Amino acid sequence: MTETINVADAKKHLSELMSRVAYNRERFLVQRRGKPMAALVSAEDLVMLEQQEAPARGLLSAAGACADFDGFDLMIENIYLQRERP
Repeated sequence: MTETINVADAKKHLSELMSRVAYNRERFLVQRRGKPMAALVSAEDLVMLEQQEAPARGLLSAAGACADFDGFDLMIENIYLQRERP
């Protein structure tokens, strides 16, 4: 779960926060005047986030693009049923 912290506290406790992020995999949302400004995440989480931003290719990307389509599961099920028919 992400903990929210204000900028002043983040500045005061940056070293501690960095340790908690690096070793405990905690996440912090840094706010200024109640508005989210930045996040402190582990280097591993950053790599994962950057990989998710990479453009997807192939059939899996098409499936991911259709995941919010309400009839997607039914459509896939029908494809499998059609493949089983002689």
